Amino acid sequence: MSIVTVAGVEVDTRHWIGGERIASADTFEDVSPLDGTVIADVSRGGRAEVDAAVAAAVAAFPAWARTSVDERAAVLHRVADGIEARIEDLAQVETRDNGSLLRSHRRGVMPRVAMNIRFFADHLRTLAHPDFDTRGHRNHVTWDPAGVTAIVTPWNAPLMLATWRIGPALAAGNTVVAKPPEWAPLTASLFADIAHEAGLPAGVFNVVQGLGVEAGAPLVAHPDVRRVCFTGSVPTSVRIGEAAARNTTPVSFELGGKSPLLVFDDADLDLAVDLAVEQFDNSGQVCLAAVRMLVQDGIYDEFRSRFLARAAEVTQGDSRDESVDLGPLVSRAHLDRVDGFVKRAVADGAQVILGGGPNDELNAATGGFYYRPTVFEGVGPEQEITCQEVFGPVLTLQRFSTEDDGVAMANDTEYGLAATIVTGSQERAERVSSRVRAGTVWVNCFFVRDLSAPFGGSGRSGIGREGGTWSFDFYCDVKNTVFAPRGWN
Repeated sequence: MSIVTVAGVEVDTRHWIGGERIASADTFEDVSPLDGTVIADVSRGGRAEVDAAVAAAVAAFPAWARTSVDERAAVLHRVADGIEARIEDLAQVETRDNGSLLRSHRRGVMPRVAMNIRFFADHLRTLAHPDFDTRGHRNHVTWDPAGVTAIVTPWNAPLMLATWRIGPALAAGNTVVAKPPEWAPLTASLFADIAHEAGLPAGVFNVVQGLGVEAGAPLVAHPDVRRVCFTGSVPTSVRIGEAAARNTTPVSFELGGKSPLLVFDDADLDLAVDLAVEQFDNSGQVCLAAVRMLVQDGIYDEFRSRFLARAAEVTQGDSRDESVDLGPLVSRAHLDRVDGFVKRAVADGAQVILGGGPNDELNAATGGFYYRPTVFEGVGPEQEITCQEVFGPVLTLQRFSTEDDGVAMANDTEYGLAATIVTGSQERAERVSSRVRAGTVWVNCFFVRDLSAPFGGSGRSGIGREGGTWSFDFYCDVKNTVFAPRGWN
């Protein structure tokens, strides 16, 4: 069936191409991590569907690019209104689809989806650079629409992370072909409905569902795509980068992280413990999570004791329950991957001081994919568990002596997405934050993000920056027009 009911909400499982629903001959199963049940058979696209979607986006581009900034903004505000009207539907479906907490979707994630669209619609209206003079010649800078944008998004926050790119791409005057994650594709389909109802013209936004190798690969390699955006793993980004490079297509990558939580001995311990426990959010399936806890000698033992006591109180269960803190991992395959990291770490001599495996009792009772919050101690800098992204509720705890030692440990990674610093000294905060290699540094806080701020990773954590004007620098062809100093007829 092309329309399924998920959490009481009707969802069309066909592609959205050129303003129409298009089915594929093949489908793939969408499994809920809450209980392991199949909730939808989703159209499984490939090269033919990608070609059709890109062709529709190419055809729609000239008219959308010529649409005035105010008219584009008005349409996008109606899209945001539609999202806000359906926050509960979107929250229910995405919780069923990817297992994240329903309360988080209701209160934070889905309101942010609407904000992603609304913010960039408004920011485009203020986008300007002052004209400047060169030997009497006037320079005038503009941001021109680039063309078709391919957006490939992950499953941990599929709609929020998709609209982080869809918002500025559409506001800029580009058209979009989105490939949602096969492990959580359903809210992208609902977004297509909302955008259509808001009056977004046919072909301006398209959705092709399918597996990465079958739908994602031909999309990012398509010669008519002018921008490629990807959020996900480093190995996949390498393949996408190679494909895009053949067409000299600019890419924006937000990739993995192995971020540090640096706790100095002058820190507010209550705050430090609160921030540490927060790293289990979304069952650790957060690229920005500070999974390497680095704690100074003077407070290490007390921090360890208080943190473990708090972490042991974290409740795990059905993500639709308001009292639950931790839901499941997204799939059986991902649970096995996370468990593989844990088992190899134990074999490598790391000491489990909390958790250490699947929540077998809960999994047996529900059929879901739950993994216990896990903490390792006694780990070294070269061990896999401290070097590679696990993307699960698995943290490591290490001690350091001096400020220089802490900074060196924080930077001892090929990643550089984020860092969190906890200290009672403003001077230390400014000094350390300037030395830590990361795209975002939080001091005595975590996950505070303004859409006008630059966002992206250093090292192997990504390419480029988005947010505010930085987004339009990517989604547009930035043009400088030079006017000669002469009169006009």
